[in-house]
Amino acid sequence: MKSTLFSVAALATLSAAAPTKRATAPTDAEILNYALTLEHLEDTFYRDALKKYSVSDFKSAGFDEATYNRIKTVSSDEATHVSFLTGALTAAGAKPVAACTYDFGYTDVKSFLATASVLEGVGVSAYLGAAADIMTKGYLTAAGSILTVEARHSAYVRNTIGQAPFPAPFDTPLSYNSVYTLAAQFIKSCPSSNAPLPVKAFPTLTASSKDMPIKAGSTIMLSTKGYKLDGGKVYGAFITILGPVFVDAKAVDGGFTVVVPKEVAGQSYVVLTNCNTAATDDTIVAGPAIVEVSA
Repeated sequence: MKSTLFSVAALATLSAAAPTKRATAPTDAEILNYALTLEHLEDTFYRDALKKYSVSDFKSAGFDEATYNRIKTVSSDEATHVSFLTGALTAAGAKPVAACTYDFGYTDVKSFLATASVLEGVGVSAYLGAAADIMTKGYLTAAGSILTVEARHSAYVRNTIGQAPFPAPFDTPLSYNSVYTLAAQFIKSCPSSNAPLPVKAFPTLTASSKDMPIKAGSTIMLSTKGYKLDGGKVYGAFITILGPVFVDAKAVDGGFTVVVPKEVAGQSYVVLTNCNTAATDDTIVAGPAIVEVSA
């Protein structure tokens, strides 16, 4: 496993390295509805897959009945999260958002579990990124409790599909807009009655590489399919708990290539920025893309 050493000075920068907040932070109700939006997505994801795939399908894909039963438990957890957040919003006098219509893109048990790993990792990063904005202590404790369970889900699914269950000593927080950019790729439409969330989606990035598995030093392609970035120099920024790690982004046909830095491992996130000093909502021009980096 990869070993990373942090100095006292580096650890002191952790609070400053969290995603930069907007001048006006969202309300607790908006944060809970943001969390509920993600929980609806995960709840639907697991429920639909368990309707589609049986124990026999899991066994045919190389997994056992225990895996199937644990995925049922994960699905039950996500349904409970939806119920809890819906109740908390209702009790607070806020209107909970309803589930949307989704397209998750998996085609078999293996691709379903691979997508599950991605969604659980994004869920961890979402709760971690939003925690600092929650003002009500009870809500913060509840969100932290959901976060730890999502992390357990992530570790289990990662281990099940052959990924390191805890590949790095820190998880990575993501901003509201970065999380929504990733979630929006699975959302086809939402009820018009849902309250708007204070988020926006950046242009999407997809990552690919000839190097498999991807490791530090690998070159990856960040595709900007359907659009072209204009207006000056672009940089790659890998998001970490200690702040973004900037790398050169080389323009190529269809996007940009970047080299994976040594500071990242596991489910990692890379964005394109218009500067090499900050990766904020004001400087991100596309992404994030998700890159699985092996130690």
